[in-house]
Amino acid sequence: MQKKIIFSGIAPSGNIHIGNYLGAIKNWVNLQNEYNSIFCVVDMHAITMPRDPKELRKKTLEVAKIYIASGIDPEKSTLFIQSHVPEHAELMWILNTITKTGELSRMTQFKDKAELSTGDSKALENVPLGIFNYPILMVADILLYDTNLVPVGEDQLQHIEITKTLAKRFNNRFGDTFVVPEVHITKEGMRIMGLDDPTKKMSKSAKSEYNYIALNDSEEIVRKKIKKAVTDSGSEIVYRDDKPALKNLINIYSLLSETPAKEIENKYVGKGYADFKNDLAEVIINFLKPFQERLAKLDDKKVLEILAEGAEKVQPLAKKKLDEVKRKIGFIV
Repeated sequence: MQKKIIFSGIAPSGNIHIGNYLGAIKNWVNLQNEYNSIFCVVDMHAITMPRDPKELRKKTLEVAKIYIASGIDPEKSTLFIQSHVPEHAELMWILNTITKTGELSRMTQFKDKAELSTGDSKALENVPLGIFNYPILMVADILLYDTNLVPVGEDQLQHIEITKTLAKRFNNRFGDTFVVPEVHITKEGMRIMGLDDPTKKMSKSAKSEYNYIALNDSEEIVRKKIKKAVTDSGSEIVYRDDKPALKNLINIYSLLSETPAKEIENKYVGKGYADFKNDLAEVIINFLKPFQERLAKLDDKKVLEILAEGAEKVQPLAKKKLDEVKRKIGFIV
């Protein structure tokens, strides 16, 4: 039987952190053995906010290298840069025409990013249009490749719902065209929260560097950030919903060390936060050190070749789907 297709990607912006790894990339590495896997560096999404061109080029290559250093195998998976396949933008425009403004204005991330962009969530007239309608580009990314499963974090669930909505709407209006995808999510990694605020997800665009552990953080910085990480009242090391800060730290410990949360609880019976945090910092460092060594060994030229080969591989698939869409809506192809 033909393998099902998965598609996902990360924008080359901010500092890629362990939340990105645990919530997405770690999952991709496991899935690539059983699915036809397509992973993209979504550089077109990155420009919804102002970006320095040199920094964007640097970050785009950096994200691709992070994929590979994390275990994404170019022999098993297809890696490419979004802007190298223009069909993404063209399909987005067509999907724009069947999307309602109300659907986009209700998106949680739009509300969050609008406030981040302007400093005033009410001043919508100053919000760049790309922040408003970038979910449609995400829909195009997914639908272009007949994606069956989308492995994402919990914060992206709204985007998968609008993807399903638009796929069904197009199919109902123009005939069966798009595969309606499903989300693939892991319970523990579905949302890694900020070290400084366990009520909000760990974010690569966070104002404070103490929100996240970046994948390029040094041992010294990791220890400093974990030491300053917010904890709950009391001193017991317990994995409970009423201890959100501690639950988040235990999730990180568990996922990176592949140790069940209950086993971690048992290990720290009679011990306090200091012991737990010291060990958590070592767990993170033990993960980051070999990762950073693999990352440093990657050759830029070789990675660019892999990305070019990936774009060359998926472009015919993208063109075939886009041509089908064009014919359905009445364009002369």
